[in-house]
Amino acid sequence: MQQNLKRIAGGNWEISQIHRWTLYKTVIERMLAHGSSAWCLNPTFKMKRKLSSIQRPFLLHISGAYRTTPTAALQTILGIPPLHMQLQFEARFTSIYRLRIPLPLFITDTQPHDLEMKATGWSTHPSEHLKPNQISFEDGEAYIARKDIINIFTDGSKTEHGVGAAFCVLTNDIWAYQWSAKLNDSNTVFQAELTALHEAVIYASHLPNHNTSKIHVDNRASIMASSNSKSTNETARKIFKILLSNPRIKVSWVKAHAGNIGNERADQLAKDATQHGLFTY
Repeated sequence: MQQNLKRIAGGNWEISQIHRWTLYKTVIERMLAHGSSAWCLNPTFKMKRKLSSIQRPFLLHISGAYRTTPTAALQTILGIPPLHMQLQFEARFTSIYRLRIPLPLFITDTQPHDLEMKATGWSTHPSEHLKPNQISFEDGEAYIARKDIINIFTDGSKTEHGVGAAFCVLTNDIWAYQWSAKLNDSNTVFQAELTALHEAVIYASHLPNHNTSKIHVDNRASIMASSNSKSTNETARKIFKILLSNPRIKVSWVKAHAGNIGNERADQLAKDATQHGLFTY
């Protein structure tokens, strides 16, 4: 079916994108959904990965994007949800409303508060902006050992065990504090990164006013969303408001897996959180 779609699309993409999209939704996805109510009520990590690898070539043929384009970006651009989520939704709908079969006890439904709700308009008045030195996208300022600077490192992780977020605090070469939490399995890495950053800015906002807090984040997208007053992400908006009222808190990007002790520690904490849940001290 994938090769047929590729052949129909042709080298010049003569068939319109909407027709390619319709073929996928009405033919290919329907074939993949066959019997999903029996096998996709609660897909495993291995099943999700397999379904994603099946869906990806079709997304590339529909969009005409480069082969290096991330799958999540293709799904967002085309408005096509991850295949395992679509099939899981249909499986549960069929079980509950058509077969009148209650969901098994081992299945935990995602609660409404676990999902991101889109916001519109400005998060603050258009005349209010962050200080120019509050946000930095240049690597190289990863760790400055000064008594008046508190370094905080954040990270988010998603593994086959689940999703985790964490941050750790380094003061005068001493690990002063660390926080980690396990999120809902349906949360994304981006949501985990934002959650870690949100908890870090809350922590920094309660520190004494004479201290400058520098939060090091290895995810550019979360920094960009949090510094944008028109972001539609609720968590990013909360971060923006805290930064706006606390100019002594600075956020900078740090290159991931480059041997930085703070980034490596936050990464390990986030990975551990995918299995062990909430942990602070």
